[in-house]
Amino acid sequence: MTELPTKPTPPDSDLSRPYWEAAAKGELLIQGCASCNTLRHYPRLLCDQCYSDEASWAVASGRGTIHSWTVAHHAFHPAFIAELPYTIVTVDLEEGPRALGRWSGETPTIEQPVQGRFEVSDGTPELIFVPRIVG
Repeated sequence: MTELPTKPTPPDSDLSRPYWEAAAKGELLIQGCASCNTLRHYPRLLCDQCYSDEASWAVASGRGTIHSWTVAHHAFHPAFIAELPYTIVTVDLEEGPRALGRWSGETPTIEQPVQGRFEVSDGTPELIFVPRIVG
């Protein structure tokens, strides 16, 4: 059997470094505008609302609801072939922004409450969403 290549690692940049450092500690960090306080995810150079380049960071709860989901049947990188098929969810975080992550659970449903957490895969933290019991 041929050995699969390793998964690609996120590029190291000043823009994304705080996110990945927090993810390695199990925290979901989201970027916010230091001028108008609009939260955004993924990190960007400019605020979508006021175009300020001043940013701050906040720890997010990881709680949210499923906005959309899809099942990947094609590996866009050879390192993911053994994991096919897998489900990706788009989650409306309680804090406002949306986040993408891998799904772990039975078939997801739109507006299903979820909780995000990080798992390390090939040395890189991966955002995983699981069903959340609301009580």
